[in-house]
Amino acid sequence: MTDRRTAPPDSPDAPCPTVHAAAAAPDGLHRHRRRALAAGAAAALLATGLTGLVGGSAGAAQPAAAAAPGTPASALAADPDSPAWVGSWATAVYEAGTQEPAASGFEKQTLRQVTHLSIGGDQVRVRLTNAFGTQDLVVGTTSVAGHARAGGAATAGAPTRLTFNGKESVTIPPGAEAVSDPLAMTVLDDSDLVISTYLPQATGPATYRSSGWSTSYAADGDATRATGASRYEAIGASFYFLDGVDVYTRSSGAVVTFGDSITEGCCSASFVDQNVRYPDFLADRLTAQPQALKMGVLNAGISGNRLLADGAGANAMARFERDVLGQTGVRSVILLEGINDIGVTGGSLDPSQLIGVYRQFITRAHDAGLTVVGATLTPYKGAGYYSAAGERDRQAVNAWIRTSGEFDAVVDFDRVIRDPQDAARMLPVYDPGDHLHPNAAGYAAMGAAVRLAVLR
Repeated sequence: MTDRRTAPPDSPDAPCPTVHAAAAAPDGLHRHRRRALAAGAAAALLATGLTGLVGGSAGAAQPAAAAAPGTPASALAADPDSPAWVGSWATAVYEAGTQEPAASGFEKQTLRQVTHLSIGGDQVRVRLTNAFGTQDLVVGTTSVAGHARAGGAATAGAPTRLTFNGKESVTIPPGAEAVSDPLAMTVLDDSDLVISTYLPQATGPATYRSSGWSTSYAADGDATRATGASRYEAIGASFYFLDGVDVYTRSSGAVVTFGDSITEGCCSASFVDQNVRYPDFLADRLTAQPQALKMGVLNAGISGNRLLADGAGANAMARFERDVLGQTGVRSVILLEGINDIGVTGGSLDPSQLIGVYRQFITRAHDAGLTVVGATLTPYKGAGYYSAAGERDRQAVNAWIRTSGEFDAVVDFDRVIRDPQDAARMLPVYDPGDHLHPNAAGYAAMGAAVRLAVLR
């Protein structure tokens, strides 16, 4: 695995910012900023005629209603008028590597982590994970609460403890996940849920998500019931032993946004705690729909991830089962991945190799009754691993995505953010300077380009 601490700054394996202190703005300010960016993006798409960039294909898979974790959509009756469990927040996890504190793990400490929900509901359950652990993970107790308007580690009201099979403590074997018992708790669309987990024994290397873009905190001892922030210290912007939050509500299910750092969100420190990635803008649009048409949005991007090789997390097909099919109530998936394969290989890759993985992805998703939306690869001229040969590969792959008819629908992210004067380069207004990852305005444009009807 590439050492993310020493990778070039514009490499997909470069480290994401580490947050040592948090000064989060109230959630309403985040929402106001996203709405302003989204309005600007929608106006830009209208002005340039780039509306309706997602189109369906004949024979599209018919998705079904939401249900319990891992239930194939094809096994369900589509009934958005009946409440069911659906994923509201998720993250893609991997093994610890050498980055601290994940490499050493935790002992007699409480982790406090802030998850930003997409869709709300009147019951919640939390999914803890030891997927890449080397020993049993002993969880002493876990609590949930709303997030204080001032942000940081403070909660809005007293935390409520969760149970697992009726008990506060749970032991999760290596490779496994534990889903909490349902908790009657009303959570709103586009809100934060604070999850505190006490780890009484040495955990060993943590199953985690390095660049979670949300400040996490740690406290000595059991601080799961603390409402204030005084016992907690910020430990970075990663998630540990946590991979999902489900809610019970009426909806049209969930959509997984699958990809690399362009989906995960990258690479400005100003993104931390702001929720300004393209899946966040997509979630805003979906949760603005009538209740039965709302969907959860589950971000399964991993910075540096590739289709054909392990490195930053397992390769795309190896993690498909856990990060797509294992999501609660999943109905559809947007696939945006392949630029790291092209960039790292410097144009020596045969585009047919990536197309072969796309076909496998489509087949496995269709077998589970999911709709698959193919996303064109975005421009990267000027990035550290750009090459003319790689650009030819990107264009060949995008031509296949647009014209093959094998995806159920296509969203042309390339067309949305490329420079009309140089199609290999990102439009300057969307380029934060690394020439690979869009800024918040670029992510807003991407989120505005998806036609919502094809996701249900």
